[in-house]
Amino acid sequence: MSAWPKVRLGEVLRHRKEFITIHDLTTYKRSRVQLHAQGIILRDEVPGALIKTKMQQVCRTGEFLVAEIDAKVGGFGIVPELLDGSIVSSHYFLFVIDEANLDRQFLDYFIRTPAFREQVEAQGSTNYAAIRPAYVLGYEIPLPPLPEQRRIVARIEELAAQIHEARTLRQQAFEEAEGLYASCLAQRMNPHGEAWSRETVKDVIISMDAGWSPQCDDVPARDGQWGVLKTTAVQWCEFRPHENKALPSALQPLQGLAVQEGDVLVTRAGPRKRVAVVAAVRRSEPRLTISDKLIRLRPNREKIDPRFLELSLASPFSQELLASRKTGLADAQVNISQVILRETPVAYPSLGEQRRIVEELDALQVEVDALKRLQAETAAEMDALLPSILDKAFKGKLQ
Repeated sequence: MSAWPKVRLGEVLRHRKEFITIHDLTTYKRSRVQLHAQGIILRDEVPGALIKTKMQQVCRTGEFLVAEIDAKVGGFGIVPELLDGSIVSSHYFLFVIDEANLDRQFLDYFIRTPAFREQVEAQGSTNYAAIRPAYVLGYEIPLPPLPEQRRIVARIEELAAQIHEARTLRQQAFEEAEGLYASCLAQRMNPHGEAWSRETVKDVIISMDAGWSPQCDDVPARDGQWGVLKTTAVQWCEFRPHENKALPSALQPLQGLAVQEGDVLVTRAGPRKRVAVVAAVRRSEPRLTISDKLIRLRPNREKIDPRFLELSLASPFSQELLASRKTGLADAQVNISQVILRETPVAYPSLGEQRRIVEELDALQVEVDALKRLQAETAAEMDALLPSILDKAFKGKLQ
């Protein structure tokens, strides 16, 4: 354990309680703390006339700002330079740091540790979440000499920069892999010479059906129940059968709308980015039917493989036309009709070549998915690194 002395924050902080009167014709920046010790950000900029409470406090760069109510969930931080002169209400406490003895960045890192949060959470009544300035001044901090504080801060920042660089490189690798898949999809789905037939959706299907909209509770179907698929069941080239709403037992299912292996589902209505999303059903789901916001295509398998139709409709070759034909407000619900979908172009080679292309793109997708999982695992590991570094730092074990 560290041999550094522990001191109360009252020895290195001073509570500053000064208020100004808000003027109606002046514009003010208002600050707020983010929870979980994520720092202080700009809340908004408003004219004084819109601020009801006319007595406010002014923040100064480098001060320690604590939210009276949210402190127990990490509502505190150091005021950044960009928020110098911003205002906060009386429900915040401002503390001036004695920078001859306490480096503000050293304090900024310490308040992110469990050792500090545990002190905050333990203070006061469990039935009353608010804290008082006296509580803050009573919290303890390990306090090495100022040069050692600065060395520790520099070392933490060096390691944090390395973590950030590693995270950035991993994210770039993932984005490049996704870009490669999108590029390959676009290239493979473009017509290649006279060997490719050029038709429209209506020429390669045996049926097209719209769904229905029964009143359902927002709970998924259980064993033996019928379910109505939500639009979220259709992701880009990914079918999620668990995304459904249970059909009430008083209603009779429309069995003709049950989805089968090889059906290709297309989202018909919703936010712009969620319309014309396509996915093929991987296996029959005899107790799942489509909602009125989905369109079901049943491919003619003598012409086109269902997975090839899925990929074709998901590619720029078809999506560019679909995007231009969506109707509705840009930022609200939009739609595509069955008429539009029927006329959407589809180009396809022989069935054997279709299956080869599907296998090639599936193999590439497996690699992208593996990289995505690695990215998620790496992100979790990276997130755990900084707390570990801070723990070592304030125990005097960071070299």
